[in-house]
Amino acid sequence: MEPSDLRFHKEHEWIRVDGQEATIGISQFAQDALGDVVFIELPKVGAIFEMEQELGEVESTKATSTIYSPVSGKVIRVNQELDEHPELMNQDPYGQGWIAVIELSTPAEADQLMTAEQYEGFLKSEA
Repeated sequence: MEPSDLRFHKEHEWIRVDGQEATIGISQFAQDALGDVVFIELPKVGAIFEMEQELGEVESTKATSTIYSPVSGKVIRVNQELDEHPELMNQDPYGQGWIAVIELSTPAEADQLMTAEQYEGFLKSEA
């Protein structure tokens, strides 16, 4: 079961909104599909992204996958822990495995993303 306080993008990224900020990560499903994460290309602090623009990449023992920004805004923090411990994305995708925090430029975009329940339904329909 996905955490109910998150919103999900069809490309398997999640956000947790706190006021004008959104923390971004990849879903349990995404990290399962990737396998063991060995490297992550983090976005630069200060970079500005539009919704669905490429934010970075995750490299695993199986594949390299693009990370898309589920919302528009400016990167205000990145998870530097992932540089030395990319496995945190596998171990705790909704906690210590977060990727970046974005200051939302269009907060209403978050409402367009799937709820946890909708995302679970989406995953079943994709199977």
